[in-house]
Amino acid sequence: MEVEIGIGKSGRRAYGFDDIAIVPSRRTRDPEDVDISWEVDAFRFELPMMAAAMDGVVSPATAIEIGRLGGLACLNLEGLWTRYEDPEPVFEEIASLPAEKATRRMQELYSEPIKPELIGRRIREIKAGGVTACASLTPQRVEQYAKHVLDAELDVLVVQGTVVSAEHVSKDPKRQPLNLKKFIREFDLPVIVGGCASYSTALHLMRTGAVGILVGVGPGHACTSRGVLGIGVPQATAIADAAGARIRHLDETGVYVHVIADGGMRTGGDIAKAIACGADAVMIGSPLASAYEAPGRGFHWGMATFHPTLPRGARVNAGRKASLREILVGPAHENDGTLNLFGALRTSMATTGYETVKEFQKAEVMVAPALKTEGKSLQRAQGIGMA
Repeated sequence: MEVEIGIGKSGRRAYGFDDIAIVPSRRTRDPEDVDISWEVDAFRFELPMMAAAMDGVVSPATAIEIGRLGGLACLNLEGLWTRYEDPEPVFEEIASLPAEKATRRMQELYSEPIKPELIGRRIREIKAGGVTACASLTPQRVEQYAKHVLDAELDVLVVQGTVVSAEHVSKDPKRQPLNLKKFIREFDLPVIVGGCASYSTALHLMRTGAVGILVGVGPGHACTSRGVLGIGVPQATAIADAAGARIRHLDETGVYVHVIADGGMRTGGDIAKAIACGADAVMIGSPLASAYEAPGRGFHWGMATFHPTLPRGARVNAGRKASLREILVGPAHENDGTLNLFGALRTSMATTGYETVKEFQKAEVMVAPALKTEGKSLQRAQGIGMA
């Protein structure tokens, strides 16, 4: 249903995670009977999650630990780990910067050129840990560094930007845009692409041959694209639209493409809502930035934070609150939903009666803006729990 914005302009109403609720069904289950595992291409993971390709979140060491815990971590191959032989002093400096100087100094630090030899080295470091190696490149650089990725025997490549389309148009004859469909069909690795936030874009990306698409434009805690550019779609609606595109693509081709909700999730409840809206897995950043092991020392920033001419991100303080294990699989010692994220997902599925992620995608949801405020006045007044 469209809403009139003004004479000559109307638009659909869209919903974020805080606007919806998952409705309990007639059945409940034991949490031990719930299967939250995720399979993409030839790889199987105990947790339906990817760690976002952000420097403050994923290092070779955290990628290995997340892999051992059952998830998949994506290393940013255009970040500090491929610009500096030893980036640890750079992370220390970024964490110590005053807020008013952070963006300008980060632009300077990220002006250091990417060293191609470090791309292979970082990938091999992750593979040496015995886990699935995943890394990201932007569409502008993916062809330039594709050979280094293949030589290092990466397992999964993510082609990622704020918005990625299957049809980039340029009038500059010197600038040959990436032919995403041709690249994926000829590339000898499974490829995940994104972000996107609409039915039509999701469908076009699925038709490129990608094994998965990232859904989310601007919802991340460190992203300012929605303010700088004015673009984006609230995540609940974006995921549901992409899931609708997945159904059409499956009907047309018989090929199932995974929908991965990227950004905007802080709690286990947010992750559960993302999957109930149709996601197969989630990509999270800021919840993991608060891990003791995270390279950002409690700080978190996005890939566009350091853009040389138009920064679209902020360095935010996520704090340092728990280990990666406690954040992902517990045990939790806080009651705000930010720890044991996937234990919460398992319990949400059990409480509503669903045994697998595929079943949970069919859960009933409703528009419920009072979900987090109804009856919670004491929590709000005391600044505890859901407040």
